[in-house]
Amino acid sequence: MKYIKNTTDFYIEEKTAISLGKFDGFHRGHELLMKRLREQKRQGYQTVIFTFDIPPQKGVSRVEAKVLTTNEEKRHLFERAGVDYVVECPFTPTIMCMEPEAFIEKIVRQLHVGYIAAGEDFHFGHKRSGDYRTLQACAQRFGYQVVIEKKIKEDARDISSTYIREQIEQGNIKKANHMLGYHYFVTGSVCAGNHFGRTMGIPTANQLPSQDKLLPKNGVYVTRTLIGGQSYGGITNVGYKPTIEGQNPLGVETHLFDFDGDLYGSVITVEFLERVRDEQKFDSLALLKSQLQCDVAKGRHYFQKRQ
Repeated sequence: MKYIKNTTDFYIEEKTAISLGKFDGFHRGHELLMKRLREQKRQGYQTVIFTFDIPPQKGVSRVEAKVLTTNEEKRHLFERAGVDYVVECPFTPTIMCMEPEAFIEKIVRQLHVGYIAAGEDFHFGHKRSGDYRTLQACAQRFGYQVVIEKKIKEDARDISSTYIREQIEQGNIKKANHMLGYHYFVTGSVCAGNHFGRTMGIPTANQLPSQDKLLPKNGVYVTRTLIGGQSYGGITNVGYKPTIEGQNPLGVETHLFDFDGDLYGSVITVEFLERVRDEQKFDSLALLKSQLQCDVAKGRHYFQKRQ
């Protein structure tokens, strides 16, 4: 996969089939768009995802929105989906103020677009004034085919990044995973912790994710951790470790089953499978250790049932 970023002068010489959007979470609705692109790939088109380097609402209103997937995580998902090109366009003032037809012309000309797949909720251009109708109206003029996909429903609601975000914030990780089509995950490097887990015989790998990454509701989860092509079951605490004295930053702390090694500085991916309980403050480290042992037993039972 080729990755084009940090420029508005992006260019692809081959004929392309493209989908445009934020792709936050890259959920089952987005997968429908990918299916359309793969169909065109068999017709000789190069497949392209066009997105921005920051959420447009952040550029317009300066709102610091939490994201389901960081840019690096999205890149991994696009590569796994078999995309030929990802164009991560800077959301500059010029791009932000571009009228919809001018934006379409720029994209079609610079990326040699012959096919566009988009969702019916797609908006673009100055003040979001362009939508799927604009794409359809401009198709003949600019010489591309366009297909518009309807939204997929879940419990009478459209599957969307907003709906998935709500479920993750509420700790409904299994429902969020169902709408995503894969397990929600956090990717990041392992940093030094306070070693309380190791002193209790339950060592952990500690991550401090990107500040704009949405974390599941504070609590303990059954997780699977990917390290260098290997996967390990485990349990993960998301939160502030309230039993430990002092001001602890919000973090992701994972105990890996049947793993013995030094992970400091390594980049790992933690997938959230099932919620176990809320995070809570214990009156002593002994009570915390007893609860963690119960959490470990529940986690091991989860994986044993699936062997």
